[in-house]
Amino acid sequence: MAEKEFKDLKERMEKAVEHLKRELQGIRTGRAHPALVEDIKVEYYGSMVPISQMATVSIPDPRQILIAPWDKTAVKPIEKAIQASPLGINPQVDGDVIRLNIPELTGERRQELSKLVKKYAEDARIAVRNLRREGNDNIKKKEKNGEISEDQMHDYLERIQKITDEFIKKIDELAEEKEKEILEK
Repeated sequence: MAEKEFKDLKERMEKAVEHLKRELQGIRTGRAHPALVEDIKVEYYGSMVPISQMATVSIPDPRQILIAPWDKTAVKPIEKAIQASPLGINPQVDGDVIRLNIPELTGERRQELSKLVKKYAEDARIAVRNLRREGNDNIKKKEKNGEISEDQMHDYLERIQKITDEFIKKIDELAEEKEKEILEK
């Protein structure tokens, strides 16, 4: 297995970790974060546009998100999109800007979010393990076809396992960090 294939495997595993990071950013922790609203789609002149492409999203204080649309006619459509989103926050229109006050999370909601973090982390681990299996299968096929020796096969399988362990550790760290963030008051 050439270095190129190991590099490709690492890149694909990195994509799984990046996907997890994006998913975790979308989980509300009781603190304001631009990622909570950036991907909400707004119907704007007949097409669906993410808020991040039509407004400035800022955090004036830890429990508030301020959305300032570039086009003032977009205030109403953005307000509607936020109300329709699963965020569960009621937007307040303040002239040309929209304010979102992030409420304190209840203990029950914190537990639900913690479970969601665990689910996302497990999905990412499964994706990484599937990539490992794919890499292992390729190695075993090459050994069977005589392209590499049995010793090389074992070295490559060991290397793939080390790469997998490295990415699983990253996933665990991300999930642990997010859980701690959710459960702290």
